[in-house]
Amino acid sequence: MTTRLSARAAIAALTDPGSFAELPAPPGESPDDGPLGWTGYDASRARATARTGERESVVTGTARVGGREATVISFEFGFLGGSLGERTGDRLEAAYGHARAHRLPLVSLIATGGSRMQEGMLALTQLQRVARQCVLTRAAGLPQIAVLRDPTTGGGWATLGAGADVVLALPGAQVGFAGSRVRPADADPAAYTAEGQYAAGHVDAVVPPEELPAVLGDWLRVLAAPRAATPVEPPAALAGVAPPKTGWDAVQQARHPERPRAEAYLEAYFELRLPLRGDRAGGTDPGMLCGIGLREGRAVAYAAQRGTATRPAGYRTAARVIRLADRLGIPVLTLVDTPGAANDAAAEHAGAGPAIADAFAALAAAGVPVTTLLIGEGGSGGALALAAPGNTWVTPDSYFSVIAPELAAAILKRPAEEAPATADQLRIRPQDLVDLGVARGVVPPAADRAGSAG
Repeated sequence: MTTRLSARAAIAALTDPGSFAELPAPPGESPDDGPLGWTGYDASRARATARTGERESVVTGTARVGGREATVISFEFGFLGGSLGERTGDRLEAAYGHARAHRLPLVSLIATGGSRMQEGMLALTQLQRVARQCVLTRAAGLPQIAVLRDPTTGGGWATLGAGADVVLALPGAQVGFAGSRVRPADADPAAYTAEGQYAAGHVDAVVPPEELPAVLGDWLRVLAAPRAATPVEPPAALAGVAPPKTGWDAVQQARHPERPRAEAYLEAYFELRLPLRGDRAGGTDPGMLCGIGLREGRAVAYAAQRGTATRPAGYRTAARVIRLADRLGIPVLTLVDTPGAANDAAAEHAGAGPAIADAFAALAAAGVPVTTLLIGEGGSGGALALAAPGNTWVTPDSYFSVIAPELAAAILKRPAEEAPATADQLRIRPQDLVDLGVARGVVPPAADRAGSAG
């Protein structure tokens, strides 16, 4: 079980001491016993106020987290289960408006059971108000971060929670559209937890309470960092190998088990990296690393293949991050390394074609500069989907091919031993890719780059 902090205690636990300034409650009164005349509703509200000290189920204001200002929304679960009513909607709308007016990121500390039953459909329509505010804030290019406390269910999850750009959750928190009292009796309880939503790709990270202030502070630091208006430089090559003499040499170097992989490149490139995980459609791909980080103090988003066959969820996650970076004005780095897209029946059922099309479209539509580095295998369209047109670079231990040489030989009805010769015909070496205009250049190791710069 998680500890259910009050709205103000949750704010105090995450923000810099003494930095919280509450926003005034918007004017607005409800008729006796609410819009439905629900007998006893006023008495329930009065008891909730006496118990919590609050007059509504949310507390809103501004505060600093790690020294960076943000608009903060915190739900008070002790006030009628943190439910959303008309007056809740007033406060949420005002908080979003304040964030836009002052160009502040919005942080939601959510703990709610959903819409307020005693206000009927007028309570439910508050979700439309919140969704509108989310959209307006997104269009303004301002980031939204959600922290899922216990519980985060119903409309609170389906708007402020799942609609945020970055979704963090506390361990053990109940998270799901269906609350605990309305789920099917035989439902798997694990599906309604922070951990279950993380496994399904709906949550970016499950963060212990003691680590949450630092993680939230890092996110605000990265999202407030300067952005380069020009493409970021590609990473330096990590393997000190010579360009391959033959096409088959290129294949062998790229497939070498000890070749540097995406993790090594990202670690060398960024001083801080924060992960964005999952496609928000029920899928994850451990072969795709995505997130936003700091490179020489500037924000850079990344999507990196890890050398495995990329699954549909991987392409959708990459597309999600590219679109987020585009909206926030953050340049993108992609690392290409895959033998190709996953082609098993499960991948087809999960929409391999549409997912690859979505990645192509996200890159094609991006208004921010995108830089690509091919760090290993570049297998057909499954690799090209993450390659920036006109700004793709290659390492000496990489190759890019319309099809794997072995498969090309098979299609041409050549014996298997002719795969190396076929590789030469395909012109897949790094230097070939530069000659063909597919790549801008072969990146040198860091030491050579520094020497040439001097």
